[in-house]
Amino acid sequence: MDSVWPWLTGLPPPTGPTGEPSPPPNPVVTLAASPDGATSIVLQADCAASTVEDYDGESGERETTTAQFSFSLVLSGTNGAARALWTSERFAAASNVAMRRQLLARLLDEVIALSPSVPCLSGGAAESKLDEEVVEMADDTDGSAAAFFSLALLLRLFWLCAREAPADTGFLFFQALGADIEHALSGCRPALGLFLRSVGPDVEERFMRSLGYMLAKLCLLREMQAESAQPAIPRRAALPVACLSYATEVHGLWVLKGYAPVLAMPRVTGAGAATTPITALPHEVPEEPALRYGLVHQQLEVVAQLEYAVSAREYGRFMTVGVRVDNVRVRVARLGFRKDGHGEDVDNYDYDDDEVMDGERHFPSRLRLWVGPRFGASYATGPSLGRSTGNPERDVEMTRTVKGAFAGAATKLSNGGGVTPRVKAKMRSSARTRNRSWRWEQEAEGSAGVFEGVLCDPVTGTEISAWRPGNNGGGVAGVAADPRNGMRRRYGGPGRAFSKMRGLVVAGDELPEEMTWRVGREAEGRTVPWRVGLKAWVSYLPNEVRSRHFETRCVEWAHEVELPLIVAVNGDDQ
Repeated sequence: MDSVWPWLTGLPPPTGPTGEPSPPPNPVVTLAASPDGATSIVLQADCAASTVEDYDGESGERETTTAQFSFSLVLSGTNGAARALWTSERFAAASNVAMRRQLLARLLDEVIALSPSVPCLSGGAAESKLDEEVVEMADDTDGSAAAFFSLALLLRLFWLCAREAPADTGFLFFQALGADIEHALSGCRPALGLFLRSVGPDVEERFMRSLGYMLAKLCLLREMQAESAQPAIPRRAALPVACLSYATEVHGLWVLKGYAPVLAMPRVTGAGAATTPITALPHEVPEEPALRYGLVHQQLEVVAQLEYAVSAREYGRFMTVGVRVDNVRVRVARLGFRKDGHGEDVDNYDYDDDEVMDGERHFPSRLRLWVGPRFGASYATGPSLGRSTGNPERDVEMTRTVKGAFAGAATKLSNGGGVTPRVKAKMRSSARTRNRSWRWEQEAEGSAGVFEGVLCDPVTGTEISAWRPGNNGGGVAGVAADPRNGMRRRYGGPGRAFSKMRGLVVAGDELPEEMTWRVGREAEGRTVPWRVGLKAWVSYLPNEVRSRHFETRCVEWAHEVELPLIVAVNGDDQ
């Protein structure tokens, strides 16, 4: 795939002696080929001359000959037969926009259109094409633009193999191009981040789900190959390079976005993982084919927004940098499509089964969001945290009721008879506790402040991300600590920990406290680097179906952002 970018850069060819464009010297570049050379997939360029009538005020009408190019993805066989899988529209070579950028825009348009459906946007969503200028890449000094183009071309080729090409072409795609996909993922991050920031959240979500579906298939194939090749060795088939993210500073917010196919995330295992193969543990492999298929085709999507503010007293010696959580949104999306472009195959579609399987998703069980100066920097002092360590309160309400009655049988007393009084007393007490599914804390690691939330079983109080089955009769503290019953039907009921869309939203009302750092006034007016990072754990416990399957996976991202030290003078701030 590395040869495609320089090949496109050489187009269009120079004009011939007659003024007409010459055909490209090498109109075909091979993308993939089987080991025996029987089958190959090539990218082909077709050049044609087009005559355009132009009007000149002095000499009248005149004809201008320009070159137009179209591109095709062709499947070639040993017998010389060739089948065009896809053909682009024609692009004018004389356009002000580079031809490779025009081709990239068309590839991205089609990839976004083929994205798995977004439930809230699938009905009546306006379809629009990307402007070539939107996909303009930064200076290609690090090769990220070439890697991003390769990723877009591979993604379009994948959808052709998945939907229109012969069945064996899909195996050829992953067999020959799996390493190219990983190479493109590792090299495209700067260009990919620039593209996602320029197209907006709607297009970004569709593109990343389309990409996530291809990566889920790649991870599934790698895991199957690892199992068949060395079944006795513990599986380590995670693909961290497929967990993509970027961060930016905009309008007083630091925004970090991350996308990770669940199968690409490393699995969190217990202490015995070094000696016990994961495949030997029955709870690690779901027995039901439908459940296993559904759990593979899922993607973690995270958006973290941190609000920052720089303030100082009018004659103060330092500035205060305050950071608070504006919004954190976490969702595990299903990755699937129909042959009509919206989901599973509609001819054999069971809506009841789909409704049940829709709830069988991984769910966020722990979040760790940190922010602070660049590692090793000495220009900031802090952090000063805004929340104490969690100390749960217990309200005890006690009610005492005393009733007395002077009644009873007549007895003979020493003074001559009478009635013996009896007193009846009743006491009632009650205790009330407040339980929450998510417990949020603040901590500090070096110069970074940490916001951390842990999901706990509302029945047993067990931390879901730390629980492992098979110890002490079902849990780390015995059978009573098993959270599987408490987490069933977790997307319904009044005490649910997630939204109806199977996601988690943490807003400012949940974490209103801010962290602060102090920076000397000599740095005022500068833009200094700051860092933000996030680590997310996702777990799976059966929701509606009966299964023994359980697992926890995690992913971590870290980025540098910019902090402009522009002071908002406020006499009340320090």
